[in-house]
Amino acid sequence: MDKVAILIPCYNEEKTIEQVVKDFKKHVPTAKIYVYDNNSTDKTAELAKAAGAIVRHEYSRGKGNVIRRMLREINAEIYVMVDGDATYSAADAPAMIKMIEEKRAEMVVGDRLSGAYYTENKRPFHNFGNNLVRGLINKIFKSDISDIMTGYRAMSYEFVKTFPVLSRGFEIETEMSIHAAFRRMRTENITISYKDRPEGSESKLSTFSDGFKVLGTILYLLVVYKPMLFFGTLATILLALGLIFFIPIFIEFLSTRAVPRFPTLIVSIFTMLIALVFYLVGFFSKISLVKDAREFEYKLVTVALLKEKL
Repeated sequence: MDKVAILIPCYNEEKTIEQVVKDFKKHVPTAKIYVYDNNSTDKTAELAKAAGAIVRHEYSRGKGNVIRRMLREINAEIYVMVDGDATYSAADAPAMIKMIEEKRAEMVVGDRLSGAYYTENKRPFHNFGNNLVRGLINKIFKSDISDIMTGYRAMSYEFVKTFPVLSRGFEIETEMSIHAAFRRMRTENITISYKDRPEGSESKLSTFSDGFKVLGTILYLLVVYKPMLFFGTLATILLALGLIFFIPIFIEFLSTRAVPRFPTLIVSIFTMLIALVFYLVGFFSKISLVKDAREFEYKLVTVALLKEKL
């Protein structure tokens, strides 16, 4: 088992990857540096290997697919995940690693947003998206994560081996943040240095298409992790609509003993029945989550025992 593993997922980063590897070798000299190439069409893999990294490949396109393979294949006491685009500083890694070593955290978030991100990043929709996602997740999951979508994180062995990677693309960071919040994995924020990509290096993140994927991931994980909130909200809305239609008809029935708007009565009753179904789905899903939470605690114990054997 490695003491510290630096994980660098890459796709067409020949402009920056060599410098990134060298910087981490300088600032974390005892770490093993892994570069996973995701079907690059340039010299990313060759340059990373020449710089001293261990180069492996993931042929299914998508950052989530790369991270999935990395976390499955590599065993380390501490993992540092970072992008290969030279936007993050390797000088911040030792402080992040120290927080994991001291057991203060199981995930350390490299917070760009409290530093120079807004002055370095010239894409206003990216900035808006980061703030929107951060606000939604912290509100829904009652967490305090300063940068939900950062690509710079340190993680413990326990976090990595209990994290189920579901996302295929850039939604992976959002998924990690939600997993940490929901599973009550200790999380720390640390303000990091950030600079925009150097000239000639292009971002693979699409503001709108990847942004919608991230929002879709939040909605999906809300259904999975907070079913009573999701289905209960829908049930409340439908119940209110049903009552709005039903009450006038019922009042009129009490006065005249007749139901002049029979189709409206049917629609209102049907709407309230659907509300009941949504409520029951949320209720039984929440019961299932209680069982899942117990199984997760057992899984943590199993992972801890496995770590001792490695």
